[in-house]
Amino acid sequence: MMTQEQIKLSKLTHIWIIDVDGTIVKHNGYKIDGYDTLLEGVKEFFEQLPQSDKVILLTAREGMYLENLKVFLKENKIRYDNILTDMPMGERILINDIKPSGLQTAYAVNKIRDKKLDVPYEINEEL
Repeated sequence: MMTQEQIKLSKLTHIWIIDVDGTIVKHNGYKIDGYDTLLEGVKEFFEQLPQSDKVILLTAREGMYLENLKVFLKENKIRYDNILTDMPMGERILINDIKPSGLQTAYAVNKIRDKKLDVPYEINEEL
């Protein structure tokens, strides 16, 4: 199994851009099973996020499934600030600038589909 190297983040507010299917819920579970299933580690991951951080969810699901997804997320106490539907299924590329202090402002994490959500990070007060 692939292990993720710990990300060192600043104490600034963060923006988490997170895919839905295969990352926080079973991939295509809403189609195959007729309902979504939360993956292992998701509740714990979202509970540890600082309340000041922003969470944007992305999904290739069509907009007609959005209300059901919102109900599921609310029932499972998964917080988010925005959900974008109808996203293409290809790669997602995040581009950001490096701050003059040297602070890296973009990270990417690829996790194994339908496996535990485990993104090790720490807040470094010196960044």
